[in-house]
Amino acid sequence: MTATEPDFIRDTRAGYDAIAADYAELVRSAPEHDPLGRAMLGTFAEYVRTDGGGPVVEIGSGPGQMTAHLHTLGLDISGIDLSPVMVAMARRTYPELRFEEGSMTGLALPDGALAGLVAWYSIIHIVPERLPDVFAQFHRVLAPGGRLLLAFQVGDEPRHYDEAFGHPVNLDFRRLSPDRVLDLLERAGFRPTARLLREPYETDPTPHALVLARKPLPEPGTQGLSSGSRRARVPRHHASPPLTAPEGGTASAVPPSSAVRSTAPPWHRPLTRRALTDPA
Repeated sequence: MTATEPDFIRDTRAGYDAIAADYAELVRSAPEHDPLGRAMLGTFAEYVRTDGGGPVVEIGSGPGQMTAHLHTLGLDISGIDLSPVMVAMARRTYPELRFEEGSMTGLALPDGALAGLVAWYSIIHIVPERLPDVFAQFHRVLAPGGRLLLAFQVGDEPRHYDEAFGHPVNLDFRRLSPDRVLDLLERAGFRPTARLLREPYETDPTPHALVLARKPLPEPGTQGLSSGSRRARVPRHHASPPLTAPEGGTASAVPPSSAVRSTAPPWHRPLTRRALTDPA
């Protein structure tokens, strides 16, 4: 934390510090209630394992439930979160895994260190003008051939919340355009692999997008990373299998390239104690 960090970083940290216990209870069983999310997480994990494995990081790991889920899928994964309260909670809940404080706007990781990176509903707190910098950070820390998985809610207007779980907060949740996200990823140097658009449910009228992308491998005959850098072990001509979406969403293996105020913020579902049944 520095005196010059942006207000949105400070507000996001303070908000999640305040609601950490309630939020952790809400999302504790999130993978069990999200078959489409599990499908994409499983695909991501299979890609990383098939590529040869290597370290993976979840950015915005919160109380650690998704990091732990990916660990059960055979990944060497750790978590990074902005909130020290969330990090402490994740360490207590999953002592076998590593969790650290950090921000996606300035990752304290070496160049080319990772085989995979997951940002599961965490880029939604980044102001739009900083998204290109964040994706450049993701590209920097991934090894050639490294995999990226993003999840976010789809829309145009941000939502601002002054209160959550009875706590005063100052949190903005930004819904994003999948086409814009894909364009920014390509500008950062990624190759989109697949995107899945989950259409609204009766109990959750907000569409969601899941995006897989890859940092390209070096062209044949060019030099890769220096011998001192860790890198993902990836076959040069690995072919990605087609992606099939379960019922309720659409999948594409080759994708095309003023705030609303409320009192309880949305994540994958709205952050209230009745979030598993109430609409967003």
